[in-house]
Amino acid sequence: MAKLYFSYSAMNAGKSTLLLQASYNYRERGMHTLLFIAALDDRAGNGKIGSRIGLDCEAIPFGGDDDLFEHIRREQEDRDIACVFVDEAQFMSEDQVWQLARTVDRLGIPVMAYGLRTDFQGQLFPGSRALLAIADTLREIRTICTCGRKATMVLRLGENGKPLKDGAQIVVGGNDKYVSVCRRHWDEAMAEF
Repeated sequence: MAKLYFSYSAMNAGKSTLLLQASYNYRERGMHTLLFIAALDDRAGNGKIGSRIGLDCEAIPFGGDDDLFEHIRREQEDRDIACVFVDEAQFMSEDQVWQLARTVDRLGIPVMAYGLRTDFQGQLFPGSRALLAIADTLREIRTICTCGRKATMVLRLGENGKPLKDGAQIVVGGNDKYVSVCRRHWDEAMAEF
């Protein structure tokens, strides 16, 4: 039975690596997978999922207005799709999350979405909020803070290396702009300002 999975974490926990490994496992067995990545995340290149450890794979970039269900349905007409993978799932709209649920429920294709739970201000992203509400299976991927505790929060760093409290919810970046920390260290860093 197909399910909608949401694997979430703070930054730098290995979400993209796990996604690429899972897709590889399907493909190694001769099964077709469909990979999506948020179009605004081009850190690995346009239409490419990349991991910090050097793995990468071509993917279909999606924007906020794209109908993921229709795209998947059309692909399914040409060949059987064993699984759909979505990287940077936090950037999906609520409608797109429901489109993935329809993919599971109407097409019988499992969907594995990977993304951040919260932004640098501790607020849920729209895609993450919807996935937390309707996904069949939730899985936390863990990473650690510099103190050794589980990192659940993300700090956005300014040009001076100091944490920022304000700004747009979405600013794509990596280790140059973000650091994952435990809740205690996030709270302490945010209270300094």
